[in-house]
Amino acid sequence: MSLSLQGPLLLAGAGKMGGAMLARLLERGLDPRHVIVQDPEPPTDIADLLADRSIDVLPFVDELSSAPAVILIAVKPQIMDAVVPPLGRLAGPETLVLSIAAGRHIARLEALLPEGAAIVRAMPNAPAAVGRGVTVAVANSQVTPVQKALAGDLLEAVGEVMWVKDEALLDPVTAVSGSGPAYVFLLVECLAEAGRAAGLDAALADELARATVTGSAALLEQSDLSAAELRQRVTSPGGTTAAALEVLGGPGGLQELLTAAVAAATKRGRELAK
Repeated sequence: MSLSLQGPLLLAGAGKMGGAMLARLLERGLDPRHVIVQDPEPPTDIADLLADRSIDVLPFVDELSSAPAVILIAVKPQIMDAVVPPLGRLAGPETLVLSIAAGRHIARLEALLPEGAAIVRAMPNAPAAVGRGVTVAVANSQVTPVQKALAGDLLEAVGEVMWVKDEALLDPVTAVSGSGPAYVFLLVECLAEAGRAAGLDAALADELARATVTGSAALLEQSDLSAAELRQRVTSPGGTTAAALEVLGGPGGLQELLTAAVAAATKRGRELAK
């Protein structure tokens, strides 16, 4: 990929997600000379990357020689109200504002930015750090087809991109894919603990749980079969897997727990956006 930007890319917030996205964009050909980072104290690994690529990093950007082609917002939602308006004053009529910050709706961003700002709100997830993320995005009415394609190119640097038209869907999206990696990591923890309770050595239980989940994910990715079909293929009637699935699928089992968990995360996302 060789991104051709009609102006600099200004990244506000070089934390875990912003830093990961920048790293992947640089790997895929983004010219570091076209990047400016606003962050008072980037994490050490990102600070090292910025220094290595000679990228300007400033605690506050108050002027630019030309309007940015893209303002990429990756700050915590608690400080967005303070950070975004000064960024908006740097924007030009063609600037795309791409927000990967959780918890702030497009309407709030529109209120903080100049009238007519082209805004894409996107929700990537943790595997974006290794280029295996999934991002769901939504654009406001000011975003042109060219800007939408540019946003897609930027987001594809960290994985698969899906678009929706209804912004309200981003709350359940966040609950499923945004928070979902934590559910998977918890599954690995619990599976390892169950192995230890069954008598396995701690190190062996940890490795078995980790390798089982990563291997199953690879199989799911490479197979044309659905998750349900793959589950059925490894479940012999009356066998050990069937005995375990009777517990997981019973009252108060995995489906009920995940449904309740996603509902709770969706509810909290809507609360945080107010």
